[in-house]
Amino acid sequence: MDVPADEPTAPTGPDPVPLTEPADGVPPVVADPTALRRAATALAGAKGPVAVDTERASGYRYSQRAYLVQLRRDGAGTVLVDPIALGGRLDPLVEALEGAEWVLHAASQDLPCLAELGLRPSALFDTELAGRLAGFERVALGTLVERLLGFRLEKGHGAADWSRRPLPADWLNYAALDVELLVELRDVLEAELERQGKLAWALEEFEAVRTAPLPRPRTDPWRRTSGIHRVRNPRQLAAVRALWETRDSVARERDIAPGRVLPDSALMEAASRNPSDEAELLALPVFRGRAQRRMVGTWMNALRRAGALPKDELPEPAAQHDGPPPPNRWSDKDPDAAARLAAARTALNLIAEAHTLPVENLLLPDLVRRTCWQPPADTSPGAVAAALREGGARPWQVELTADAVAKALSVSAG
Repeated sequence: MDVPADEPTAPTGPDPVPLTEPADGVPPVVADPTALRRAATALAGAKGPVAVDTERASGYRYSQRAYLVQLRRDGAGTVLVDPIALGGRLDPLVEALEGAEWVLHAASQDLPCLAELGLRPSALFDTELAGRLAGFERVALGTLVERLLGFRLEKGHGAADWSRRPLPADWLNYAALDVELLVELRDVLEAELERQGKLAWALEEFEAVRTAPLPRPRTDPWRRTSGIHRVRNPRQLAAVRALWETRDSVARERDIAPGRVLPDSALMEAASRNPSDEAELLALPVFRGRAQRRMVGTWMNALRRAGALPKDELPEPAAQHDGPPPPNRWSDKDPDAAARLAAARTALNLIAEAHTLPVENLLLPDLVRRTCWQPPADTSPGAVAAALREGGARPWQVELTADAVAKALSVSAG
């Protein structure tokens, strides 16, 4: 039976084959300049796309640096590079990869730490994004490899402390497997996107990811403290802010994940209880530990600074936004905008379903909200298309959605 062009295909057959180690074994880690030059020469002399991955230590370290870089290219095999041992100086690798297409899974997670090392792709293929555009509901690397290539990858060390040295052998095995089949997966996904008529769309998306600016620091990042939604008292919010900023400074100085310095729950507990002195602070559960007893003066000073702030320096109960308010408040603030958003969402969902796409990949939800909250003066399809392009939509997205969004902008609550 013919498969509809908009539905992803996958091979059927026996159960997936467990892939417990790389076909060529785990290579030694490149940790000195001589080995780096040798690896770079091999990669430069090989052909085809380069599979790239990194391992970080997000749950353990403050920084988001790469503690291991994995590469694989046909003709060169797999290369595992320790950027820490090399002092972050990977110039031979930068030269070797110039002009090559990089294959990454969820590239936006890895590109910032690679850029810190001077590594930036000339061309990109993102297998996770490709899977989304092809209509696969589950796009984790292991899931796609299992479904499309028939292998089950070894799991278990993705959230490990990759700053540890030396790296255990089983961790290195896991890291090497992450790039073992990445190019093969790329080829299958490219063929599937071509079959569905979506390859040109995917190439536009890959280029947008490749050229995206590095993430900017968040405004008021302390407002993301877990549990802060329960606090509305400005003085208590000031205490959360002071504790968060103190913890962040300590974590940055020690290169430790902030949650390992002091968990969010402890910040919230101290801010809500408002202890009057060190003894009362130490009576709180998390602060009874040895580490917190040593730092009790640091935390108490932060609380005292917050308590001494004049009223005009206290934080606002809610964060200030540069965009529209949360959609659940639109009906009260602007019923017509709420009607436009509802119409746009309905239309975009229908388009996404027709093309087997996640609606968030069809058009960014934030762009939809901003456009519906403050439409352009001219709501003709051509003018709306221009507004969407100015908001960052890619040509394929504009072509699919501009007419529908223009029509939604004409809807009113009346």
